[in-house]
This record gives sequence, structure tokens and C-alpha cells, in this order.
Amino acid sequence: MDYKQQAERLANTYADAILRLSYAYLKNTQDAQDVCQTVFVRLLTEPREFESGEHERAYILRMAANACKDLLKSPWRRRTCDLEACAQVPAPETSDGSVLAAVNQLPAHYRSVIYLFYYEGYQASEIGEILGVPTATIHTRLARGRARLRELLGGTEYEQTV
Repeated sequence: MDYKQQAERLANTYADAILRLSYAYLKNTQDAQDVCQTVFVRLLTEPREFESGEHERAYILRMAANACKDLLKSPWRRRTCDLEACAQVPAPETSDGSVLAAVNQLPAHYRSVIYLFYYEGYQASEIGEILGVPTATIHTRLARGRARLRELLGGTEYEQTV
């Protein structure tokens, strides 16, 4: 059986069950469709032999459930929200002398690191991966960015919150 026939057989047999299971986990149609696609791609790229149709069905549904669980615990999903929920939250207002206004005055390489660390909650190693910079450089930029912020905010000694 070639790829096209195998893909059609899998889609006709299991697509509805995978979508229903995924939707039950994720409560989102688009995410459920993504999981369904992921499961089919894995099945086609990593072919397996099954003892029976029931064994195949159980394996595929377990695969879908695991893909849903992986999606639910992903860091990306924990840090994002629905567009409707985000529309309700107003953008922070900056005033002269505010910390955010001071952060916006920093050079771009310090500003991005400070923003990702304090406002988005990423760790230094994660910021390094995002920006493609070594973790030691991130630590240096954080320290230098904090020093510049101290200068911009009037030289007051702030406690380090790391």
C-alpha cells in the first residue's frame, strides 16, 4: 500500500475519533486539528505493524492523547492566551519616570533581555535560545541593563529580584 492509500485509509478510519478526543482535551478546534495532523504525519513517517484493528485503534488514540498532553504542558501554551481574552486587557500606560519608560530608553540588546526576563518571565537560558546568544551573554546583558536602569531611575539602589 503506498503513502496516498495509507493516508486515505487512516483519515477515513480514525480522523473523527482523533478530532473528538483532541477536542475533549484541548477545547479548541484548531489545536485539535493540529494534533490530528501531527498524529497522521507520525503514523506515515514511522510505519508500524499491528496485531489487529483494535490494537491499531488503541495505539492511535493513545498517540493522540499523548500529543494533546504534550501540547497542554508546552511552555508556549502556558504563556499565551486567546485573542478575545487578550483584547480585554489594556496596554500598560507609561508615564515619565516609570520603570517601563526607562526600559524603553535602554539600547535594544539590553531592552530585549530585560523585557523577556522581567515582563515575560523567561529564564536566562530560554532567552539565550530565543535570541541565539550564549547564556553567559544574557547574564551580562541583564547585569548591565540593570545598571543602566539604576542610572535612568535616579541612581537609587534597588534590590536584585533574581
